[in-house]
Amino acid sequence: MIILASKHLAVYCNLLFCFLAGFVSAETVTVTVGTDAILKCSYDAKYYGRLSACWGKGTIPNSGCANEVLKTDGTSVISRLSERYLLMGNLGQGDVSLTIRHAEEQDSGVYGCRVEIPGWFNDQKHHVTLKVNAVPPNPLRIEAREVKERTVTIRWSPVFDGGRPITAYRVDIKNKQTPWETKKTTELHDPSLTHVTLVDLSPSKTYNLRVFAINSVGMSETSNVLTITAKEAAPEGPPLDMQLVALSSSSIKVTWKPPRTELRNGVLRGYNINYREYDPVAKQFKRWQYLTVAATREQETVTLVNLKPSTMYGVLIQAKTIAGVGPASNAPLCSTLDEIPKTTTTTTTTVTTLPSSTAATMRLHFSSVYATSATSATSTTSATPSTSATSTTSATPSTSATSTTSATPSTSATPSPSTISITFYAATVWEQSTASISGVPPDPPVIELKKVDSNSFSLFWNISSEGDSPITGYFLEYKAVNASWDYTKNAVDFGAHETEATIIEMNPSTYNVRMFAKNSQATSAASNVLTITTGEAGHQKDILITSMMPYTASPLNSPSHHLIGIFVAVGLLVVTGAILTTWQLRRLKQKKGTLSIWLGNGEVRYTDCESLHEL
Repeated sequence: MIILASKHLAVYCNLLFCFLAGFVSAETVTVTVGTDAILKCSYDAKYYGRLSACWGKGTIPNSGCANEVLKTDGTSVISRLSERYLLMGNLGQGDVSLTIRHAEEQDSGVYGCRVEIPGWFNDQKHHVTLKVNAVPPNPLRIEAREVKERTVTIRWSPVFDGGRPITAYRVDIKNKQTPWETKKTTELHDPSLTHVTLVDLSPSKTYNLRVFAINSVGMSETSNVLTITAKEAAPEGPPLDMQLVALSSSSIKVTWKPPRTELRNGVLRGYNINYREYDPVAKQFKRWQYLTVAATREQETVTLVNLKPSTMYGVLIQAKTIAGVGPASNAPLCSTLDEIPKTTTTTTTTVTTLPSSTAATMRLHFSSVYATSATSATSTTSATPSTSATSTTSATPSTSATSTTSATPSTSATPSPSTISITFYAATVWEQSTASISGVPPDPPVIELKKVDSNSFSLFWNISSEGDSPITGYFLEYKAVNASWDYTKNAVDFGAHETEATIIEMNPSTYNVRMFAKNSQATSAASNVLTITTGEAGHQKDILITSMMPYTASPLNSPSHHLIGIFVAVGLLVVTGAILTTWQLRRLKQKKGTLSIWLGNGEVRYTDCESLHEL
């Protein structure tokens, strides 16, 4: 009886402890940063009716909720710590599950739900452990802001960082026709970036671009892939295989091929042909004459006509795209053939006079502008109504000119015709230029280098005075360190409110950089010149290929770890074998006499016959 009573006492004590502590259940909920977390808790509202309940962060104390985040009276929420804490369930059915909107890493922890059931020690208690895991950032959405012949600027808007701050961005670019394995990768360690400019693109080429965001957890999924085509530029190479062949005393045939494909910088629209006569006596060329032909084939031909016989000519040919004209190709001088004697043909003109009633004097006033001026010029033409007419003309650019034409009737004519006199008065009118006073330009910007990272660099600038009107923009010029500014056509435009930029060099090298400011009146003088060396010329630095792979939940399962283990094991075996061999040789050397070692049947054998030093 005593034993049975003691057993019942233990059961009663356990039941009493449970009633004092209340019934407590527990579960674990795992979510990722940025998603909604739902912590379940409910009671039987049909049996108890509507009851008060509370949620707190931490274990449930003897009364109430520790670090209370939300409380309800069974009908509505009467208090909550933040707008992120909600009761989304049906309170009328006893669903008091807690919803935490846009969960953060610091939301992780133990949460307690207490439902206040009337009576002693009747409260329902429920614990939930919440785990909020950080993830890589969300993918970026990128767009091209400005595409030029050799530059492109891309931009993006900030995205959710996955619960950990973004530490870098990765930019991939490749030729459209090649796979992503051939990409050029650049890592930009500036989390505040929202745009970047890539320079040294090839004109008229098509590229694919993508960008990744990186935090301490890993790398985001790829952004949308941009397909951009750089604008056309003037050709960088001259036409090839140019040849001149004289066809006659007045014509020369010219043949050539287009520039090299990689130097065309776009679709060839045509060619400019410049030719001029060479005077061997004066040893100088005369004025250029011009001819334009369309680009039609891979072997072009044109015939220059109306040339002088037995005369040397020089010819230059330039290819052109929609963007401009490229460098010229030339060939040795070519002479036309000697002239062949031919019969001279005389042309006669009959002039008929008018009756006296139609006699009149006409005056014309016209203007002309000459590049040079002389003192005077007079042109006179006379004609007699007969079977022939003679015309003599002399003209030189001058300040004035008078032309007179007279006609005298033949003596054999019966009627008495009158004389018609037509006088032309010409005056040279020089073009008047109006001198305009331009406004005050901005002061030259002052640019400073912020940092150089692999094949990219960042810089910032400021300006002391805007001039007569507000700044409307800036443009940056860059060139190879050994090139001349005179031939610089590489420029990057920036808005009026931009004061810093990040530039990615497609071909890392040493560059000179300078900047200009613009307002509505004028452009400033050049800024100070920076000399910047990026990366290693001709060497692609894909540092992210090994150090920043896409996020994975099990990095230890990577095959690289198994390879490392194999290499370490082999290395240990080699070192151990070397140590044992050295120890064995030292032990044998300590023996008396001489020693000889040789290899037989794959085994090392030795005998006391020769000195160890001779081995």
